[in-house]
Amino acid sequence: MAFTVRFTVGAREDLRAIHAYISKNDSQENADYVAREIVRAILTLRDFPGRGAHPPELLRLGSRSYRQILFKPYRILYRIRANTVFIAVIADGRRNMAPLLTRRLPGA
Repeated sequence: MAFTVRFTVGAREDLRAIHAYISKNDSQENADYVAREIVRAILTLRDFPGRGAHPPELLRLGSRSYRQILFKPYRILYRIRANTVFIAVIADGRRNMAPLLTRRLPGA
């Protein structure tokens, strides 16, 4: 069974911000490539969304509500509800993720 993949508003903004940052600091071509590959990685969740690991920051808080996949260095956090995968956060994994996750994933 194929799952539906949906982006939260925050995840869309994350992807736009990543693209804008790479465009400004590197090149439009590289920005397009990274955005395209992040979306490609996300779309693989249609077939097997349960394969992602639980983020360690959330496990330490006792939460197994979210999973993550990687397109290094980017971490893509998502939640599965019924037959839908909700993309919640797309962030550079080199940053301190705990404050971001606490702010962006209430109840996690």
